[in-house]
Amino acid sequence: MPYVDRQNRICGFLDIEENESSGKFLRRYFILDTQQGSLVWFMDNPQNLPIGADCMGSLKLTYISKVSDATKLRPKAEFCFVINAGMRKFFLQANDQQDLVDWVNALNKATKITVPKLSDGQQNAENQKALPDVVGPKKQVSYKTEIIGGVPIVTQTQHEGGDGVDRAEREAMHRSHSQLPYFLGRPTQEHTVIKSGYCVKQGAVMRNWKRRYFLLEENSMSYFKSDLEKEPLRMIPLKEVHKVQECKQSDIMMRDNLFEVVTTSRTFYIQADSPEEMHSWIKAVSGAIVAQRGPGRSAATMRQARRLSNPCIQRYTSRIGECSSTYVSSSKSPLLNYKFTFFFNTVFHSLAGPLWL
Repeated sequence: MPYVDRQNRICGFLDIEENESSGKFLRRYFILDTQQGSLVWFMDNPQNLPIGADCMGSLKLTYISKVSDATKLRPKAEFCFVINAGMRKFFLQANDQQDLVDWVNALNKATKITVPKLSDGQQNAENQKALPDVVGPKKQVSYKTEIIGGVPIVTQTQHEGGDGVDRAEREAMHRSHSQLPYFLGRPTQEHTVIKSGYCVKQGAVMRNWKRRYFLLEENSMSYFKSDLEKEPLRMIPLKEVHKVQECKQSDIMMRDNLFEVVTTSRTFYIQADSPEEMHSWIKAVSGAIVAQRGPGRSAATMRQARRLSNPCIQRYTSRIGECSSTYVSSSKSPLLNYKFTFFFNTVFHSLAGPLWL
């Protein structure tokens, strides 16, 4: 039976199939540490091992997508359950049925924890670290602010002190402006931010979950490593989005507040911090798609409209129309009608003649 140790970690013995598909289970001591976000197993209880003994294996909780009973998958292994982690399945054996249920519930509960977000104090500290320190000896210096291309530019009107000091201050001010969050450091008239905020997204390759900053605009949905980044990790054009809905596989993935953005090439699984936030994102993205395409126009309809608007296709269809009109006009010629009638009568008599005999 798993138990909670003094460090608030869930511990206990399990048998694990360390070599995939080998069918050989080995006795190991497992520690589920939600603070470190990992599942670690040792040869024995670390208290019985030499100081500094290495673990036999470890697994990040963000890589785990589902933990479930594996009795049907491994009928010969009693009380067996499976951990789905990325490209690998880990099969483990519990001591009894209750031990199996406790471990499955504990692992699923641990993997449902959203990647923690920074508190207000931590966020302010991070922002202070990101912005350069331009505070120095105060001088009576005046500045003027000009809006150039939608970007506020601060310039000094009075020069006091050495030119090197003034130049350093101006460079520091420009650097501080360049390190503002993406949605604040760009011209506001070019892009309209519909919605922004942090969510947890599943990776495409390793299937791990990471917290990202999402930004929804009129024509695209982008996500960044943080709100201080200027370049997005990826931009999703709304014209490629087929639908946005609450994820039907949320029970399979063991994630709450999960919704999916289905595009032409990939389905993005995104987890919000609350049900209200999830529905807010779905409504915002769906509204942006409708506003871009117009009501009642699906992605397939938009693709067909773009295909028909292609100049090459228009020239091709016009040539087909010209050929068909030429054929119709030529069929009205009396000479062509006479030749067609003569050919039809000849073929008919050659085929029907033997039947009458």
